[in-house]
Amino acid sequence: MSQQAKAVICREWNKPVVVETVTVDPPKRGEVMVKIGACGVCHSDLSATNGTIPLPPPLVLGHEGAGTIFQLGEGVTDLEIGDTVVVSWVPMCGKCRYCVMGKPQLCDMSAKATITLPDGTPRFKDKDGKPLNHMAGVGVMAEYATLHRDNVIKIDPSIGMDKAAIVGCAVMTGAGAALNTVHVEPGAVCVVFGAGGVGLNTSQGCAIAGAVRIIAVDMSDKKLDFARQFGATDTINPANDGDAVAKILELTGGGADYAFECIGLGATISQAYNCLHKGGTAVVVGVSKPTETVTLGAFLMPFQEKVLVGSMYGSARPSIDFPRLLDLYKAGRLKLDELVTKTYSIDQAAEAFDDLVAGVNARGVIVF
Repeated sequence: MSQQAKAVICREWNKPVVVETVTVDPPKRGEVMVKIGACGVCHSDLSATNGTIPLPPPLVLGHEGAGTIFQLGEGVTDLEIGDTVVVSWVPMCGKCRYCVMGKPQLCDMSAKATITLPDGTPRFKDKDGKPLNHMAGVGVMAEYATLHRDNVIKIDPSIGMDKAAIVGCAVMTGAGAALNTVHVEPGAVCVVFGAGGVGLNTSQGCAIAGAVRIIAVDMSDKKLDFARQFGATDTINPANDGDAVAKILELTGGGADYAFECIGLGATISQAYNCLHKGGTAVVVGVSKPTETVTLGAFLMPFQEKVLVGSMYGSARPSIDFPRLLDLYKAGRLKLDELVTKTYSIDQAAEAFDDLVAGVNARGVIVF
């Protein structure tokens, strides 16, 4: 049956988010309704409110959530009411070319589910009965959300909802870039451009992998303080320390093994590439505007054999990686408690977004 729920909505780009009561339609075949327990406030949500990620409003925000199964659609037999789940904003069909070749993060289904469920229809309606789009095909900054079965991963119910939620994006995207996409080796030297939620998790992913040196680069001293808590051995603020590439080359004696760009700017992607030694790898994790471009010098490319690669969702295999990351948390090796620096009620959503813009938190989370 349908459910009434408060939801955080982007009604218009470059305008404050609003909280409205919406109708959540019941699950169809192969779907579930989730009672959301917590939802992270991610920079990608902010990007959706200003058109950097051009998802059309009206849009129910939120893609980093955790909750419990509230209703089951026909054909869903491997979950039960009350199961604790983390939301994966990339559904993975297991059948397309990319799933079969071992790259489920590139699944064709997700390309069809950017603002609706995979069948092309939404499950949210506003008070006037008009449909509302789902951010990233999920829209979980709401008290309830109806999702495809492939968007939820069952987890240990003992994990706090605020900690479980952030595994669904920031932790997976950041740590996965280091652990899955490029498989950072013990003893490696890594650079992380950007010390927001994703960058902090990239740093701790490098630390878990055994990197001996992790250099965090950001324009905010407060964020660099956070970075030190999550594994950074050195920090650079270009506003104070000058040219980041020159500083990195000096600190490393010629360049890093890996450089992760977690901002989404052409200029910092170029810096990530240019701060590597020969044979190094630059990883683009941040999401740029569609118009953003990257300029690299072509002459030295064949002589240096550097690699420039993208990392989609930390090369995630959610059914494997979410429980594994939470096991690392329970073992004291992955920092989640320290990552959640403030929680908000849904009625404080506008404040949460203001704090995101101001860089107040390592990660802010809305708890329902």
